[in-house]
Amino acid sequence: MANKKQNTEPFPEVLPEGKMTIYEYEQKYVKRQNVRGAKFFLRFCSLVLGVLLFACLFFVALRVYEFNEYAGYAAGGVCLLLYIFLFLVPLIKIFRTPYFKTNVNKNTAREAQKHNKKLRHHLADKIIDLTSRVEGVGWYDSKVVGELAISVQTHDEEGIKKHLTELYTGSVKSSAKSLIFRSSVKSAAYSAISQTAKVDAALVIFINMQLIKDLVFLYGFRPSDARLARIFARVLQNSLIAYGLGGLNIGNSVVKTMGDAVKGIPILGSAISAVVDSSVQGLANGTMTTVIGYQTIRYLNTEYKLQNILDGVDVSESEEELQEACSDLEKKLKKDKKLATAV
Repeated sequence: MANKKQNTEPFPEVLPEGKMTIYEYEQKYVKRQNVRGAKFFLRFCSLVLGVLLFACLFFVALRVYEFNEYAGYAAGGVCLLLYIFLFLVPLIKIFRTPYFKTNVNKNTAREAQKHNKKLRHHLADKIIDLTSRVEGVGWYDSKVVGELAISVQTHDEEGIKKHLTELYTGSVKSSAKSLIFRSSVKSAAYSAISQTAKVDAALVIFINMQLIKDLVFLYGFRPSDARLARIFARVLQNSLIAYGLGGLNIGNSVVKTMGDAVKGIPILGSAISAVVDSSVQGLANGTMTTVIGYQTIRYLNTEYKLQNILDGVDVSESEEELQEACSDLEKKLKKDKKLATAV
């Protein structure tokens, strides 16, 4: 049982005996994927999210305009600012954040190792700088950050990897859970108040995108295009579910099952209906936000683990393989020479 638990740790160490080759890494960790297709799907999901959000905000502003012209113009301006600062800005920040290259083969592994090493140094510098400049940020363990700073100054690569891993499995993980919880509570509370399908869908997109952006900033890197596309697809799914929940009168169906208890009290019946509607929608949207958050940190943890493993992979050909290749070439040339002489 102890061995089984140890194998499920999110950051297993690379065994020192018998260095893993790139071929073993490929066989164990690399998944064949269409890189261009992943990028296209990521941008497609972003576009659909943007269009859906714009449509929701437009109809909200239009509804206000029907009541009062000037209030409608003001609502339109507010919606535009919300669209820019709560959707476009987080989206751009996520896209501009670097990510680890882990889905590699023997031809791209060495370049990926160099890229990942550079990114690790960038993460170390960012964490050290943020901890020293922002008082009381509380995201990172100050003791571990101090040890990380010493490793950076002494150019200790193993120390940098060790202390970054300590941070990502310790204080960063705890901070990420706090961010997810706060965003989920916010999503549940706002959805319970809004009671409107289009507002619910817009809130889900806003809060989920903000949560992804905050988690990416906390970790310092983002998931790869393929994994980020899956996250965005889930955000789109959540927003459509929220829109559907907002359009359903859930409470009335619950009230009907209560029978004669509220038949003669219509005001009580409608009040119970509103409470049930808000609680169900709020719980659903809050839960979906939690799922998005944990999916994001799971992908981030996976890719950090894989780059750590990849850094210990031997990407050079072994001496035996080189000698064998040279021997095969020599035999081939001798055979061709004999054939040419015979002709």
